[in-house]
Amino acid sequence: MKKEKQLRYDIAYLRMAREWAELSHCKRRKVGALIVKDRMIISDGYNGTPSGFENFCEDEEGYTKWYVLHAEANAILKVAGSTHSCNGATLYITMSPCKDCSKLVHQAGIKRVVYVEGYKDDSGLKFLEKAGVEVLHLDDIDSEVQ
Repeated sequence: MKKEKQLRYDIAYLRMAREWAELSHCKRRKVGALIVKDRMIISDGYNGTPSGFENFCEDEEGYTKWYVLHAEANAILKVAGSTHSCNGATLYITMSPCKDCSKLVHQAGIKRVVYVEGYKDDSGLKFLEKAGVEVLHLDDIDSEVQ
């Protein structure tokens, strides 16, 4: 696929991931993720508490509860319960993966990560690059392509 066409798709999927992030009940930060393979969305996710838990991501002091699942982890776990495979897929995410989620991304076979905002700790991105995963940062998706 041509570079300009791929960029248009990347931006469109990131915009969709941003919309998906709005489904999160987290107050501190809402993160959305889409997993795309062969131009088909095979999974989606947003950060939040596990199934069956109350939808409050933060404790009384405003800190994120330890058991909140990140958007990409939710999306990868959703694929695990389906007939799809992440092998060779692209992860579109509104915030770059943390170091723990980066391990899941690599192990799931995702070959490309496209994100909007950088996470405070870039060790996850460094791990992905070392693992041979293509990483692309598109921070201004609203003005990239009109």
